[in-house]
Amino acid sequence: MTDPKQIIADALKLRPQQIETVNSLFAEGGTVPFIARYRKDHTGGLDEVQIRAIQEQLAYWQDLQTRQQSILETIEGQGKLTDSLRQQILAVTQKTELEDLYLPYKPRRRTRAQTAREQGLEPLALLIQSQRNSEHPQDQAKAFMTSEVPDSDSALQGARDIVAEHLAEKADLRRQARELIWKQGQITARKARGAETEHNKYSDYFEYSEPVSRVPSHRYLALRRGEKEKQLKLKVEIEAERLLQRFEHQLRRQPNAWGDQFALALQDGWHRLLMPSLESEILAELKERSDERAIDIFASNLHELLMASPLGTQSVLGLDPGLRTGIKTVALSDTGQLLEEFVLHPLRNEEQARQRFLKAVKQHQPHAIAIGDGTGSRETEQWVRQWIKADHSQLLVIRVSESGASIYSASDTAREEFPDLDLTVRGAISIGRRLQDPLAELVKIEPRSLGVGQYQHDVNATALAGKLDQVVETCVNQVGVELNSASYHLLERVSGLSASIAKRVVEYRNQAGRFHSRAELKKVKGLGAKTFEQAAGFLRIRAGEHPLDNTAVHPEHYGLVEKMARQLKLKTAELIAQPQNLQSLDLSPFEQEVGKLTLADILQELQKPGRDPRAAFTAPSFRDDVHKIEDLSEGMKLQGKVTNVAAFGAFVDIGVHQDGLVHISELANRYVKDPHEVVRIGQTLNVTVLAVDAKRKRIQLSAKTES
Repeated sequence: MTDPKQIIADALKLRPQQIETVNSLFAEGGTVPFIARYRKDHTGGLDEVQIRAIQEQLAYWQDLQTRQQSILETIEGQGKLTDSLRQQILAVTQKTELEDLYLPYKPRRRTRAQTAREQGLEPLALLIQSQRNSEHPQDQAKAFMTSEVPDSDSALQGARDIVAEHLAEKADLRRQARELIWKQGQITARKARGAETEHNKYSDYFEYSEPVSRVPSHRYLALRRGEKEKQLKLKVEIEAERLLQRFEHQLRRQPNAWGDQFALALQDGWHRLLMPSLESEILAELKERSDERAIDIFASNLHELLMASPLGTQSVLGLDPGLRTGIKTVALSDTGQLLEEFVLHPLRNEEQARQRFLKAVKQHQPHAIAIGDGTGSRETEQWVRQWIKADHSQLLVIRVSESGASIYSASDTAREEFPDLDLTVRGAISIGRRLQDPLAELVKIEPRSLGVGQYQHDVNATALAGKLDQVVETCVNQVGVELNSASYHLLERVSGLSASIAKRVVEYRNQAGRFHSRAELKKVKGLGAKTFEQAAGFLRIRAGEHPLDNTAVHPEHYGLVEKMARQLKLKTAELIAQPQNLQSLDLSPFEQEVGKLTLADILQELQKPGRDPRAAFTAPSFRDDVHKIEDLSEGMKLQGKVTNVAAFGAFVDIGVHQDGLVHISELANRYVKDPHEVVRIGQTLNVTVLAVDAKRKRIQLSAKTES
């Protein structure tokens, strides 16, 4: 059996030893964040992306080897397993190659070839395959006539069915045909029978054709959706004449009557069996590739959303706009605790709403006002800015995405947090908390509901969920989690902590009071040594018993930092408070203890203990004279905020309820292959209005700068 380590190493441009080390660390219970952060000297400095790639490759090979054994057992049970076939099966490195080898032995529904074999036509099929220039096929076929095979034509047809199936299942022919289709095939779409002709959103695809090798992921997913909705019919097409001529040459078709029968069988095998089989396979492969691309885009967008700049530990007022039902308003403390909730009705009585709002501002002294960006957001923002203009102009007024807020407010999570509050009040709390700490709040919401994907409802749900879980895990552990205030929803994303352990941590905290040290985690029921090892470095304790408890330094390295402090004749707390002293440190004894990469991480952390990797908070600025799409005009210069990035461009909120699209061709003054090269979610972007279609609610923007 092939050893995958070298193959994986070659594919990822790594050393086999790195693959072996990562595999061993996984076997010991290591998580990706822990291995990437605290085992750099073991892995040679591999980052999370590389470690996850190894993880995926190892899983692929495990699946492949499991499938190999299953196939070997099946063929052996049929009594057809030869040493040569066994070696071929064990030597393959791709699942497609494996399934090609297995195809002739795969149990299947009744086929025409199977019927022909039962009618005793296999010897005639062998004559067609051998193409010997003997007695004429029509004459030879008469010997196979029975009550089920009434004439020689029927006999030859049945024999050709056997040959056609045999040829369609030959692994080398399938490989050649597959490669040619990927290189030269066209994917086509036509109007499906019964589809509407007028005002059909898929009308652009009623006469569509594009090379299989070049169809972009977003377009293919759109085509699949059109087919699913029975508006389109998809096919893969290729000019097969040259390919069949090549096959005839390879298979040595003879210039005789038997060769003519062989050619007929080859044609039938191609059109009836091989091409339809490969078409299904290639359409499925295109779907898988398109899913991967769409999921990667979603993951990248989610990462940017979760890592958005936090306002921080500042009190806020959170507003969930509602013109008819009123503006649901909550006052939140600097740690996100609900202080007060009320409803404003400016359409009924603006003066009364103004006074009630200013009373809350005076009482709670918020640092910022968070306004959900749904219906009524611009009107609400206008009122708020007018109300605070005279005496509270220093207050930040920020529009916050409320995608998924309604889903959160009706969730079990929200009911657990606020069992006695109305749905709309929970939504306002979520909006306010998103401004304070986007990561801590958004982990409570199903990522698919956050509105930052591309065709997220069309892609493989299991693959999407797995990828998004990885993104959330990465973000949470990159930022770190405050042990004494984090919800269990946030804690369960910490390296090594399961949902049940996270709930026990919160239960312990509720019963025993705040944690005073990371070491105290070991008192939580079920939290053993391995879990502590994996989780401790990602948890923070402000004002803990040990000064390193609020840093990313792992407890296993506390002793090393204490030695550093002693070398400098300082206490550990003094070293942390005066990181400039590290410049005079003799590092040689510490490099031998932990390795250069780990030591570099420790020193970097001591330079800025407990640093937040997220960027500093800045508020976007919308134009005061632009509130609705009708206010826009061609050539207008605006500042906006990127809300979503797709394969074809970026969507930008410019303050008019409807996001505008900056097509990929308008993102920069140069060619852009991938929008993520130049923009990210949450980024402030200066744009120019190219075109406005108020009726269709479409805004075309450009981010190009004037030369």
